[in-house]
Amino acid sequence: MKEKVLLAFSGGLDTSFCAKYLAEEKGYEVHTAVANTGGFDEAELKVIEDKAYRLGAKTHATLDVTQEYYNKSIKYMVYGNVLRNGTYPISVSSERIFQAIAIIQYAKEIGADYVAHGSTGAGNDQVRFDLTFDVLAPEIKILTPTRDMVLTREYEINYLKEHGFEADFKKMEYSINKGLWGTSIGGKETLKSDQTLPEEAYPSQIEKTAEETVTIDFEKGEIVAINGEKNPNKVVLINQLEAIANKYGIGRDMHIGDTIIGIKGRVGFEAAAPLLIINAHKMLEKHTLTKWQQYWKDQLGNWYGMFLHEAQYMEPVMRDIEQFLESSQQNVTGKVIIQLRPHTYTLVGIESSFDLMKTDFGEYGEVNRAWSADDVKGFTKILGNQMKIFYNVQKRNNK
Repeated sequence: MKEKVLLAFSGGLDTSFCAKYLAEEKGYEVHTAVANTGGFDEAELKVIEDKAYRLGAKTHATLDVTQEYYNKSIKYMVYGNVLRNGTYPISVSSERIFQAIAIIQYAKEIGADYVAHGSTGAGNDQVRFDLTFDVLAPEIKILTPTRDMVLTREYEINYLKEHGFEADFKKMEYSINKGLWGTSIGGKETLKSDQTLPEEAYPSQIEKTAEETVTIDFEKGEIVAINGEKNPNKVVLINQLEAIANKYGIGRDMHIGDTIIGIKGRVGFEAAAPLLIINAHKMLEKHTLTKWQQYWKDQLGNWYGMFLHEAQYMEPVMRDIEQFLESSQQNVTGKVIIQLRPHTYTLVGIESSFDLMKTDFGEYGEVNRAWSADDVKGFTKILGNQMKIFYNVQKRNNK
């Protein structure tokens, strides 16, 4: 009997090569599975399935983990306002963990001898897949042809052509990873420090030029409505907002950061809904949280994003941070108003019954009601004591 391999299959160039190579060159019985984190619709999943069978897969499975991905990751990234290096909403980084969990669980279900993925040796995904597979199923060996053979995209394209596999190879020049929380785009331009992606490399094209106002409603930190239309399904709301905003080319940027393996890397991305949601949520928090809640949330949100990016999702401290983040959201309820324009947007303002600006204590720069002028004079005098003592001692010692 042939040894059984489960290949994590997206239908992209690397996994297409792996499917063909593992079956024809290595003689394995190849089974494929795509773990969908919201990046594929039914038609796209059917194309992926057909492609898997054309490449020689014995069976193919679709594993939908979109809702789990929202519940166990995206929700907390919003709570923590997580943007890696202040830019990237950790789209692929967070998806890969949940894809890896789903793949290794399915590998155990079908009794696979091996699990395989198409990651190269120069990126983060190899660590995310390997670590997750090894923690959850150390008895299943891991195969990585693209990494082990140090292959280029050109080599893989030529191999598939030579083995009679027909595809849109021009499109395969860019590595596109689409998910619920954004789409990453890698290609020749992202390998250079002085280049950026051309317009045609982005999956979404600019279709709108007239200004448009959109509102996002939050309840305890979670989105509950877009433009006043409520929906209990957060996945639907994210997709709804993405459909509105990506037509303006909003959410496009280039992420430059440190990889898990220690080198610098660049990747283009588009993530209209994630950026709008995170920045709207952050503005609402400025109105509804105390300064120390915001301060400590910034610290823990940054750590949470870093650990998530670096394949540490299963580290127990992540569950502890999640509890803190959730606790901080009790008063983060209200509506955020946003004005959309091509390539950019403006956070207009918020409406919330928890708005800490709406108090009887005073209005900033205008009126004080809860203290007198003498109160402020005394407060300021005491507040300056430590600095006055320091400079008095300096003056004394410098005579």
